[in-house]
Amino acid sequence: MMSFEEIFCEKIFKALGTSDPAHDLAHVKRVVSTSKRLALEEKAELEIVVPAAWLHDLVNLSKEHPQRKLASQMAADEAVSFLRNVHYPDKYLDGVHHAIAAHSFSAGLVPATIEAKIVQDADRLDALGAIGIARLFSINIKSALLETRKRSRFIEKYIEELKT
Repeated sequence: MMSFEEIFCEKIFKALGTSDPAHDLAHVKRVVSTSKRLALEEKAELEIVVPAAWLHDLVNLSKEHPQRKLASQMAADEAVSFLRNVHYPDKYLDGVHHAIAAHSFSAGLVPATIEAKIVQDADRLDALGAIGIARLFSINIKSALLETRKRSRFIEKYIEELKT
Protein backbone atom coordinates (compact mmCIF):
# COMPACT_ATOMS: atom_id res chain seq x y z
CA MET A 1 0.00 0.00 0.00
CA MET A 2 1.29 3.46 -0.91
CA SER A 3 1.98 6.01 1.80
CA PHE A 4 0.28 9.39 1.65
CA GLU A 5 3.53 11.01 0.57
CA GLU A 6 3.89 8.58 -2.34
CA ILE A 7 0.30 9.39 -3.33
CA PHE A 8 1.00 13.14 -3.10
CA CYS A 9 4.16 12.78 -5.18
CA GLU A 10 2.36 10.81 -7.87
CA LYS A 11 -0.48 13.36 -7.99
CA ILE A 12 1.77 16.42 -8.28
CA PHE A 13 4.00 14.72 -10.86
CA LYS A 14 0.96 14.07 -13.07
CA ALA A 15 -0.39 17.57 -12.53
CA LEU A 16 2.85 19.43 -13.27
CA GLY A 17 3.98 17.55 -16.32
CA THR A 18 7.25 18.66 -17.88
CA SER A 19 6.39 21.98 -19.52
CA ASP A 20 7.55 24.33 -16.75
CA PRO A 21 11.07 23.68 -15.41
CA ALA A 22 10.57 26.34 -12.71
CA HIS A 23 7.63 24.42 -11.26
CA ASP A 24 8.67 20.82 -11.67
CA LEU A 25 8.90 17.84 -9.35
CA ALA A 26 12.41 18.84 -8.25
CA HIS A 27 11.07 22.23 -7.07
CA VAL A 28 8.24 20.55 -5.16
CA LYS A 29 10.63 18.08 -3.52
CA ARG A 30 12.88 20.93 -2.38
CA VAL A 31 9.86 22.76 -0.93
CA VAL A 32 8.75 19.58 0.85
CA SER A 33 12.22 18.98 2.28
CA THR A 34 12.59 22.56 3.52
CA SER A 35 9.04 22.58 4.88
CA LYS A 36 9.66 19.43 6.90
CA ARG A 37 12.83 20.85 8.43
CA LEU A 38 11.14 24.14 9.30
CA ALA A 39 8.07 22.34 10.69
CA LEU A 40 10.19 20.22 13.00
CA GLU A 41 12.11 23.28 14.17
CA GLU A 42 8.93 25.29 14.76
CA LYS A 43 6.92 22.36 16.16
CA ALA A 44 4.26 22.80 13.49
CA GLU A 45 1.79 20.11 12.46
CA LEU A 46 3.47 17.94 9.83
CA GLU A 47 0.03 16.57 8.95
CA ILE A 48 -0.75 20.02 7.52
CA VAL A 49 2.67 21.10 6.28
CA VAL A 50 3.55 17.94 4.34
CA PRO A 51 0.47 17.67 2.09
CA ALA A 52 0.43 21.46 1.62
CA ALA A 53 4.07 21.45 0.53
CA TRP A 54 3.53 18.54 -1.87
CA LEU A 55 0.39 20.03 -3.41
CA HIS A 56 1.10 23.78 -3.29
CA ASP A 57 1.52 24.03 -7.08
CA LEU A 58 -1.29 21.63 -8.00
CA VAL A 59 -2.74 24.40 -10.17
CA ASN A 60 0.01 26.40 -11.83
CA LEU A 61 -1.01 29.19 -14.19
CA SER A 62 1.49 31.15 -16.28
CA LYS A 63 2.50 34.63 -15.19
CA GLU A 64 0.49 36.02 -18.13
CA HIS A 65 -2.70 34.10 -17.33
CA PRO A 66 -5.61 36.41 -16.43
CA GLN A 67 -6.47 34.28 -13.37
CA ARG A 68 -2.89 34.02 -12.08
CA LYS A 69 -3.83 35.64 -8.75
CA LEU A 70 -6.36 32.85 -8.18
CA ALA A 71 -3.99 29.95 -8.87
CA SER A 72 -3.13 29.24 -5.23
CA GLN A 73 -6.82 29.34 -4.24
CA MET A 74 -7.59 26.97 -7.11
CA ALA A 75 -4.71 24.72 -6.05
CA ALA A 76 -5.99 24.72 -2.46
CA ASP A 77 -9.50 23.78 -3.58
CA GLU A 78 -8.24 21.01 -5.84
CA ALA A 79 -5.86 19.72 -3.15
CA VAL A 80 -8.64 19.42 -0.57
CA SER A 81 -10.85 17.60 -3.05
CA PHE A 82 -7.97 15.22 -3.83
CA LEU A 83 -7.17 14.69 -0.14
CA ARG A 84 -10.79 13.80 0.56
CA ASN A 85 -10.69 11.27 -2.29
CA VAL A 86 -7.61 9.57 -0.79
CA HIS A 87 -9.22 9.59 2.68
CA TYR A 88 -6.79 12.02 4.27
CA PRO A 89 -8.02 12.93 7.78
CA ASP A 90 -10.66 15.69 7.59
CA LYS A 91 -9.36 17.50 10.66
CA TYR A 92 -6.32 18.73 8.70
CA LEU A 93 -8.06 19.87 5.53
CA ASP A 94 -8.79 23.47 6.55
CA GLY A 95 -5.16 23.95 7.59
CA VAL A 96 -3.87 22.43 4.36
CA HIS A 97 -6.24 24.61 2.34
CA HIS A 98 -5.08 27.80 4.06
CA ALA A 99 -1.39 26.88 3.76
CA ILE A 100 -1.72 26.33 0.00
CA ALA A 101 -3.93 29.36 -0.62
CA ALA A 102 -1.59 31.67 1.31
CA HIS A 103 1.72 30.40 -0.08
CA SER A 104 1.69 32.46 -3.26
CA PHE A 105 3.02 35.98 -3.57
CA SER A 106 0.48 36.62 -6.36
CA ALA A 107 -2.48 35.80 -4.13
CA GLY A 108 -1.65 38.55 -1.66
CA LEU A 109 -2.94 36.52 1.31
CA VAL A 110 -1.26 36.78 4.69
CA PRO A 111 -0.54 33.36 6.21
CA ALA A 112 -2.40 33.10 9.53
CA THR A 113 -0.86 29.87 10.84
CA ILE A 114 2.66 28.66 11.45
CA GLU A 115 2.04 25.88 8.91
CA ALA A 116 1.05 28.37 6.21
CA LYS A 117 4.07 30.54 7.00
CA ILE A 118 6.34 27.51 6.70
CA VAL A 119 5.05 26.47 3.27
CA GLN A 120 5.26 30.07 2.05
CA ASP A 121 8.81 30.46 3.38
CA ALA A 122 9.94 27.13 1.91
CA ASP A 123 8.55 28.06 -1.51
CA ARG A 124 10.19 31.49 -1.38
CA LEU A 125 13.50 30.07 -0.18
CA ASP A 126 13.54 27.90 -3.29
CA ALA A 127 13.50 31.11 -5.33
CA LEU A 128 16.81 32.22 -3.81
CA GLY A 129 20.37 31.31 -4.73
CA ALA A 130 21.61 29.55 -7.84
CA ILE A 131 18.51 27.37 -8.21
CA GLY A 132 16.29 30.40 -7.89
CA ILE A 133 18.24 32.24 -10.57
CA ALA A 134 17.96 29.21 -12.88
CA ARG A 135 14.22 29.05 -12.21
CA LEU A 136 13.92 32.77 -13.02
CA PHE A 137 15.73 32.28 -16.32
CA SER A 138 13.48 29.37 -17.27
CA ILE A 139 10.36 31.46 -16.57
CA ASN A 140 11.67 34.43 -18.55
CA ILE A 141 12.84 32.29 -21.47
CA LYS A 142 9.44 30.60 -21.66
CA SER A 143 7.70 34.01 -21.60
CA ALA A 144 10.04 35.35 -24.28
CA LEU A 145 9.39 32.35 -26.52
CA LEU A 146 5.62 32.81 -26.17
CA GLU A 147 5.97 36.51 -26.98
CA THR A 148 8.14 35.72 -30.02
CA ARG A 149 5.54 33.25 -31.29
CA LYS A 150 2.79 35.88 -30.85
CA ARG A 151 4.87 38.43 -32.77
CA SER A 152 5.58 35.91 -35.52
CA ARG A 153 1.89 35.15 -35.95
CA PHE A 154 1.12 38.90 -35.98
CA ILE A 155 3.79 39.56 -38.62
CA GLU A 156 2.61 36.64 -40.76
CA LYS A 157 -0.98 37.90 -40.56
CA TYR A 158 0.15 41.43 -41.42
CA ILE A 159 2.12 40.21 -44.44
CA GLU A 160 -0.90 38.23 -45.64
CA GLU A 161 -3.08 41.32 -45.31
CA LEU A 162 -0.57 43.35 -47.31
CA LYS A 163 -0.75 40.83 -50.14
CA THR A 164 -4.50 41.32 -50.52
